[in-house]
Amino acid sequence: MKKTLVLLLCVAISTMAFGGDSGYGVSYDGGSVQGIKTGASLKIHIDSNQIRFTQNKQDVLVIPALAVTEITYGQDVHRRVGAAIGLAVVSFGIGGLMALTKSKKHFVGLTWADGDKKGGLAIQCDKNDYRGILAALEGVTGKKAADSETMTVRN
Repeated sequence: MKKTLVLLLCVAISTMAFGGDSGYGVSYDGGSVQGIKTGASLKIHIDSNQIRFTQNKQDVLVIPALAVTEITYGQDVHRRVGAAIGLAVVSFGIGGLMALTKSKKHFVGLTWADGDKKGGLAIQCDKNDYRGILAALEGVTGKKAADSETMTVRN
């Protein structure tokens, strides 16, 4: 009985680990990619030799890893004024505390040159995923990500 249960758990765990949809959810924030609107939800898949962006499980952009010329990282920090005003209507104390909090948006930029095809894009990453995305991009491209204070992407 125990062996059967262990075997069943092993199969279930491996199915959950490898059977799911891989990739990181990101938001396209701008760039030279045709056909993708700003704010579109994409998934980035970082393979051993290419970087793929998919939308609705279809590839919308494939960049060879060796074509990447630069990886940048930047943050946009702002106060939550709108949410604070909304909460101040209900409770002035909670609204005042909310005005003191900050929100960060994490952006990753890529530029590439693949023969005569050159381009660049900026994507907004989840706060829990951006480190993994940067590490994976650095690993497959061999480029070091630059912390870019000059990245002026705004939503």
